[in-house]
Amino acid sequence: MMIYLQLFYEFFKIGLFAIGGGLATLPFLQDFADRTGLITRGDIANMIAISESTPGPIGINSATYFGYQLGGVFGGITAVVGLVTPSIIIIVLISKILSKFKGNRYVDSVFYGLRPASTGLIAAAGFGVAEIALIGIDAFRASGLWMDLFRLKHLILAVFLFVLIKKTNRHPVVYIALSAVVGIVFHFAGV
Repeated sequence: MMIYLQLFYEFFKIGLFAIGGGLATLPFLQDFADRTGLITRGDIANMIAISESTPGPIGINSATYFGYQLGGVFGGITAVVGLVTPSIIIIVLISKILSKFKGNRYVDSVFYGLRPASTGLIAAAGFGVAEIALIGIDAFRASGLWMDLFRLKHLILAVFLFVLIKKTNRHPVVYIALSAVVGIVFHFAGV
């Protein structure tokens, strides 16, 4: 029972403060991992890979993923309800009062400040994901070799995909599928 209360509480906080969408939830998930030990940063990287390759918003997918991982089906439902509850409350309140304050300089100032804040949260999350995927701090600490600091295969794949995305105009599913195929080939080839 305690895990369900904790899931609701943690994802309620994430839903309340992760302004800017699903990627803005990542710093909060990293904090959750660091504080509780219930999930790891590696789990977050796996969740991102799964969330980006499945339909739906990343915030909902992450709540479902971690909720299910920690508390089964009811845990997944509890985490999702916790995540969306603040948005529902805030949207209802804003819809009631925003029309009265449309064009108000204070309201405009709040939104002016929230935009860069959400951009910063998303950028921090992006750097956190890059660190998890491309840098092998633990391997470097264990060996002391500078070559172990970078996950070279991951870095090459990331650069290749970045260049491919910049040069082509394909649907994101193409790049996700290509990455999955490369991962499978690398795995079976022992690379």
